[in-house]
Amino acid sequence: MKKVLFILREFTDSDIEWLIKKGCRRSVKSGTILVEEGKQIDSLFIVLDGIFSITVKALNHREIARIGAGEILGEMSCVDSRPPSATVTALSDSVVLAVNQTELTRALQTDIPFAARFYHAIAVFLSDRLRGTMQRMGYGDNDKLESDIEYDDEIDLAVLDNVSLAGARFDTILQRLRGQ
Repeated sequence: MKKVLFILREFTDSDIEWLIKKGCRRSVKSGTILVEEGKQIDSLFIVLDGIFSITVKALNHREIARIGAGEILGEMSCVDSRPPSATVTALSDSVVLAVNQTELTRALQTDIPFAARFYHAIAVFLSDRLRGTMQRMGYGDNDKLESDIEYDDEIDLAVLDNVSLAGARFDTILQRLRGQ
């Protein structure tokens, strides 16, 4: 659930209300392709329940990750308007909150404080993803200073400060969308 914490810790309660109001709860059957690599998508997705497989063509459609509740899909396409760089397939019956990109773009263009919070959250978790990828690849292993070592069980204090608030906001989204 790490990705959603980056976003929800930055958002205000009114931002959460906007997400719930503008978002649409979507059921996704097991085996359904939610996002197809190279094909434009119309929404940003927050996984509310279920498991998804992430595959890429360049690796002969090999699975590179599995994600579940609290993860976000389509965020890179929201930022740069390019088609997705991976395919996302439901491995189980799942539920997502789909936020239409046109609505999201309109809000980002007209509500500057919301845009600042949204883009900051995206930048933080994309940075976190890049750091994790670089660590897995072994990049810079010989260049680390002792103080730069981040252990797998270490918690980022910036995330820890707001993790309970972000978790409560995610629970609010889940509870409010159960009735849809």
